[in-house]
Amino acid sequence: MKVCGVELKGNDAVITLLNFEFGLFDLPDCRVRKLSINDADSVEQLRDFQFTFAKLMQDYKIDRVVIRKRAHKGKFAGGAVGFKLEAAIQLVEGVQVDLMSPTDVKDQLKHTPLPVNFKGTGLKQFQENAFTTGYAYLCRNDKAAE
Repeated sequence: MKVCGVELKGNDAVITLLNFEFGLFDLPDCRVRKLSINDADSVEQLRDFQFTFAKLMQDYKIDRVVIRKRAHKGKFAGGAVGFKLEAAIQLVEGVQVDLMSPTDVKDQLKHTPLPVNFKGTGLKQFQENAFTTGYAYLCRNDKAAE
């Protein structure tokens, strides 16, 4: 199963690709680490973002996208731009999207700790939350066994 873990931060969608086959995790190379928009009020930029994201998922044959959920209100609430990006991703034709809360990710990592230290993955530090979200999703409810 190929999964794309996504963390939305400001005007950016930070992504990490994960693959689970034959009982082994793999981190395929990806041509981008994050997708950004400059003007969230521009319909054209949102369409371009959505098209670019969809093309990326198609090119890498991603089975599922997992977005790290953000609070709607309160101290750690996500911004309006992030919710626009989330909607654009959720509306990509032919892509299955799930949301996973940070609490669920943390609980899953307690049950199935990372097999390697994050620094050993070769990913950039800003990709850590996207990576752990994708990893937790694959491990949740024995998804990795599918």
